[in-house]
Amino acid sequence: MNYPFWEIPYLGSGWVIGIIAIFHVMISQFAVGGGLYLPMAERKAMRMGDKQMGAEWLKQLASHSKFFLILTAVFGTVSGVGIWFAIGLTHPEATSTLIHNFVFGWAMEWVFFIVELTTIAVYYYTWGRIDPKLHLKVGWVYAGASVFTLIIINGILSFMLTPGDTWIGVAGNGQEAGKFWNAFFNPTYWPSLFLRTCVSISLAGVWALITASRIDGDKHPALKESKVKWSVQWLVPSFVAMPFLMIWYYMMVPASQQALLTLGIDTINAGTFSAVTRMALVIIVTSATIVGVAYYLAYRNPLEFNLSHALSILLLALIATGAGEYSREMLRKPFVIGRWMYSNGVRVNNVAHLNDTGYLPNSEWIWNGSASSYSHGEAIFRGECGSCHTLAGYRSLNALLAGRDRANIANFITMLHEHMSDSPYRRFMPPMVGTKQDVDDLADYLNAQVNPPPPAAPKPLLTAHK
Repeated sequence: MNYPFWEIPYLGSGWVIGIIAIFHVMISQFAVGGGLYLPMAERKAMRMGDKQMGAEWLKQLASHSKFFLILTAVFGTVSGVGIWFAIGLTHPEATSTLIHNFVFGWAMEWVFFIVELTTIAVYYYTWGRIDPKLHLKVGWVYAGASVFTLIIINGILSFMLTPGDTWIGVAGNGQEAGKFWNAFFNPTYWPSLFLRTCVSISLAGVWALITASRIDGDKHPALKESKVKWSVQWLVPSFVAMPFLMIWYYMMVPASQQALLTLGIDTINAGTFSAVTRMALVIIVTSATIVGVAYYLAYRNPLEFNLSHALSILLLALIATGAGEYSREMLRKPFVIGRWMYSNGVRVNNVAHLNDTGYLPNSEWIWNGSASSYSHGEAIFRGECGSCHTLAGYRSLNALLAGRDRANIANFITMLHEHMSDSPYRRFMPPMVGTKQDVDDLADYLNAQVNPPPPAAPKPLLTAHK
């Protein structure tokens, strides 16, 4: 259940997570792909027959590694902590499940993360100070550690969509941690891992174009041409493999979640697009545009390639990454952990109990039988609806319920409460849990927001008789 200390007006707590996560993914996956880019580029420079060109490559790589260190070790770390802060307040129950079930995984990830921070600092500060072969080995150690962080985090993220039958079979009886590896290597683990690896490799090329674009083409034409072209090539394998990997990923997603995508595709002529469908189209369009821009502006004309061109590619990559992360989140609907916990923190196996005993007696929104400073209806709204909806902002209930009277609002909530198999909302909304009184209390509160009473007429002023 949500706890009563996290409310983001207008924007909504979910978008706070989303905004932080999009930027974090752009940086953290660059940390993986860029970790491979640096030692591979350094090895290439060391093996060049043209010693002068090799020296120029190494000098430029030292500059790129500083950019890499600041971006990944500072902004990546801070945004990672920000995600933990946001998810802990928005979805405390789900966060608790991830911590308790994957405590061993988190411990491993933190070990590799510490190795990452240490080795990238050593890598940058020892340019020209230690033996080149030893310096290259430090780069490979960093690359290995960053790959292992992706391997571990991917298992936890993919678990949230497809925890697997084995884990679901023991969920709730205290034996979940004993099925760690079953939950970790869940049905979408491998396609997700290969997809994220492809994205990481592509982002290594995208971010490398930022620093390569700043090379003075007049003074160092050969260096700029070779670095720009080599960086563009990092985009090619990923964009060739990605369509096949996305099909593999789609095939491993449960049929109920596949419907969120096919709904928009099957009814495209009628103009009905699900959110997942729209995001899938955004990924396809932006990815194709990245390939076109990178080829024509960078690969074909490397000496004319400038920072504004590189930033345009980075912006397209940011849009594609955001659309991808949004799609992954939406595919989980109506769950935050597939088949186990709904997006409002209510456990699937607890619905019947809450319908019998009421939502508030089992919620942190109430103490000693009274709903603190909130009315019962507002406490239910904050607990059951607040993780996805705001009153007057993102997914505004004022806008969604506009024009409905009290009876109509109550009927709508009752439909969500009954959660029938033919309900159009069942695919992406959890059931409204609680008793008939809870339904009425929520309807009263929402009706007061949507149809506020008119302001009282001002009292006439009294005048004194002469």
